[in-house]
Order: sequence, then C-alpha cells, then structure tokens
Amino acid sequence: MGLNEMLSIFQKESDGASKITFIGSPGLCTPFAEFLSYGVTDKETHFIPFVNVDECREFELRPYGLALKDEISNPYDSDIVVVMGGLAIPDFNVDLDELNALIEKIMKKDGKIIGVCFMNMFDESGWLKKIDFDCIIDGTLITMVKR
Repeated sequence: MGLNEMLSIFQKESDGASKITFIGSPGLCTPFAEFLSYGVTDKETHFIPFVNVDECREFELRPYGLALKDEISNPYDSDIVVVMGGLAIPDFNVDLDELNALIEKIMKKDGKIIGVCFMNMFDESGWLKKIDFDCIIDGTLITMVKR
C-alpha cells in the first residue's frame, strides 16, 4: 500500500469524526501525522509526543502546509485516536499500560482506535494483542537508489 492509498483509507475511516488525536514518537511520526491530517483538514487534529499528554499540540493549516501550534492543546473527547507505529520501536520503551490508559482517557466512549504503521510494525512488536485496534493501516515502503 502506497501513501495515496494510506491517505484515502484514513479519510474513509475518519468519516463522521470531528476530533482526531495522533500519538507518536516526535520527529519520526510527526510528519506522517501531518500528512494524514492534511487529508482531513475539516477536522480538529492533535499530536501527542509519546504519552506526554501535557505536550499535546494541535495541527494548524498555514499557507505552506500544516504545522503544530506552539500552544498546548486539548486532546480529550477525541472521536479517533491514532496510534503511530513509531511508538512500537523497541528503543523508545513505550509502556503499553500507560499508552492504553492514555487512549482510554482521551477517547470518547464510542471512539475508534486506528493504528498507522509501516512494514508490519505492530505485528512485529506484539502490539496487536495489546491494543484493541478498530483498524490498522499498514503501509509498505520500498527504497531504491538510482544514479
């Protein structure tokens, strides 16, 4: 699945939502959350680095694209929580109990959990059995060097 398919599926999965919060590793996941947010600019979108809810920022549409606001934002009562695959990188040591507690705290009672990753990251990390995903969008990246 390429980026266009990923964006199209995300748009369909986000239909009916008004507030979406991404949880991911800063730097690695932020550009992908920004990319997906660009496809749903009619919705309020937020980004939480790791599980640091006190550092949450809202995406803002600017003349050159989306960017995170400087001010702290409110991710509570999100219709959708998106767990980004970068969190599952072993070096980040994300505590799954803490992550699941955060999801439960910020998501509406009837909300949806979407996983977004590449290369089977959630399966490889064992997270499929530990997070109750409603949908996982799993892309494949192929790198080629041409000279």
